[in-house]
Amino acid sequence: MISVTILAKNSSETLKETINALKPFSEVLVFDTGSEDRTKEIAKSFPNVRLIEGDFIGFGKTHNLASSNAKHEWILSIDSDEVVSEELANEILSLKLDKDCVYTLDRHNYFNGKRMKWCSGWYPDPVVRLYHRESTKFTDDDVHEKVISDHLKVIALRGALLHTPYRSMESFLAKMQLYSTLFAKQNKGKKSSSLGKALLHGCSAFFKNYFLKRGIFGGKEGFIISLYNAHTTYYKYLKLAELSYDQSRHD
Repeated sequence: MISVTILAKNSSETLKETINALKPFSEVLVFDTGSEDRTKEIAKSFPNVRLIEGDFIGFGKTHNLASSNAKHEWILSIDSDEVVSEELANEILSLKLDKDCVYTLDRHNYFNGKRMKWCSGWYPDPVVRLYHRESTKFTDDDVHEKVISDHLKVIALRGALLHTPYRSMESFLAKMQLYSTLFAKQNKGKKSSSLGKALLHGCSAFFKNYFLKRGIFGGKEGFIISLYNAHTTYYKYLKLAELSYDQSRHD
């Protein structure tokens, strides 16, 4: 048996579609970290959903907390803006699962209704999301967390995981703020930064995304995502520089 876990906060715009695709699974555990919209109401409306509320303690640790509350040992971790395709659901449920393996899902990322086949982090985008919780877990990283798979066999599944991470410019900015802050806190004392380094990293990110990762062929969407990735990188290192400066003043 497989438990599906979902982290959610103010996810009412996407959660219904996400859970609708999970009807074949006996348990869907929604771990809510402080929603103020209809997220909890939507979750409670599905008979196979169990709602748990708790604090957000970084993405990795919160994923592991959700996993520890699941009824079953096999965990399928899905984000609240992702949809398991029917093909993928059938493929997962027909697997002969092996504790010594983890399974990658082929994530298809969409923006403005277009599947993005360009830009870093957008294509290709295989993600390890199906695992046995006695064999592995997510890293404890606050951001850019992943399932630890170094000691396990990785098996790629064919079905698509449909992902629409940004539905408005507001969501772009909100995630940029969150991810850059978490990156700075996570790397405080581990990496050095400055205004110059932030500018360099930001410019390099745009060049990588727009030219090396072929965002230039993605039209308007490719340009917007390349700029977004560049801005996020710039603010990650700028916030890190600010935290490092504040720390040095108090040392």
